[in-house]
Amino acid sequence: MAATYNDDGDVLSEINITPLVDVMLVLLVSFVVTIPALTNAVHINLPKTVTTTPPEQQKAVTVTVDSEGRVYLDNQETPFERLLPQLQGLKASNSGLTLHLRADDRVPYGAVAKTMATIERAGVSRVAVLTDRE
Repeated sequence: MAATYNDDGDVLSEINITPLVDVMLVLLVSFVVTIPALTNAVHINLPKTVTTTPPEQQKAVTVTVDSEGRVYLDNQETPFERLLPQLQGLKASNSGLTLHLRADDRVPYGAVAKTMATIERAGVSRVAVLTDRE
């Protein structure tokens, strides 16, 4: 603070705002630099709910790959070459098709990847990969 005197000899106090402006500019620059870094992260707050009865849903189609690499569509063995046309037919008749993919843990990754690529080519976008609890 700077002290000045008026004609009567009283002390008049003034606040020097230059340091305050300097601090505010440093804070502004730091916020401008850090905000883009914070927006690149994906933050998710998962809801916490009690178990409820799910709304009535259409039955999901299940694609299963067994330990020998055989493919089943709703428990019916299907040659791999016929999987794409059958899934496309199901997708055409049901636009909100949900698909569950089950694969044996001994199946090579390549077989599961080919099956997933076929599902994607069929246009099915709602896919759940089913697993067991440990």
